[in-house]
Amino acid sequence: MTDTSFVDLFALPGVQRSAWALLVAGVSLPVVGVLIIGLDVITVRFAVMHTALLGIALGLWWGVPPYGLALGMCAVLGLSLAPLASRPAGLSGPMSFVMTMTAAAALLVLSISGVNANGAFEVLWGSILATRPEDLIVLVVVAVAVLTMFATTRRRLALVLFDRELALCSGVSVVALTALALLVVCVSIGSAIRLTGALLVDSVTILPALAARNIARSFGAMVALAVMFGLVGNAVGFVAALQFDQPPGPMLVLVAGTITLVTFMPRRRPAIPALH
Repeated sequence: MTDTSFVDLFALPGVQRSAWALLVAGVSLPVVGVLIIGLDVITVRFAVMHTALLGIALGLWWGVPPYGLALGMCAVLGLSLAPLASRPAGLSGPMSFVMTMTAAAALLVLSISGVNANGAFEVLWGSILATRPEDLIVLVVVAVAVLTMFATTRRRLALVLFDRELALCSGVSVVALTALALLVVCVSIGSAIRLTGALLVDSVTILPALAARNIARSFGAMVALAVMFGLVGNAVGFVAALQFDQPPGPMLVLVAGTITLVTFMPRRRPAIPALH
């Protein structure tokens, strides 16, 4: 692709929206990745994916905005999981149960309603270049919520993520803060599915956070590095996809994965869960 055609491509409204969406995602979703790792709920994306599918199917059947209903159900999922987070077995069992039940319910709704299944499954195969204005608005709202939550609860959140017992002894409302974190995680993943698709959402959430964890020595540093890696990965992956005329989703994953792999190379120093 020539330089002229590359510049012309960026002049297209759809490409500009996609670039803005990736910028917003790069600033906020790596913070969500830090929450996912801290809460040890890496498999949460599967539960969210199937919950979103059920919401889409119900929305198409009932004639209500399907994406809005899907995000609402993702929010309910996050809040409903919170009371189970303190159990010794963690959330892996409940999330597996939710994943199985919502997938079955979604398929049953599609069968009963006669809704076109392709329209429902479309949410799971989001495309960055198909970002709509309303998708960008949702991402901005979610990003503001994520960053506000982190800014106002950073110290308490660090305690909850790294030492729940110490958080309880320090008077932190662990259940309420865990519920807030899970709510943010589930809604954020639900909004990111429209951006990258469910199977590629890790590139904008978990991979930057994993890379940051490998080299950070404090909670604050981990969040800052995750955001930096998220922005760099999104920018390089998107530009490379346009430059070489390749699908953006796989390019984003490959770039984010490469950054994460590089961070494993230096000798890892013990991470210190400092609250600053």
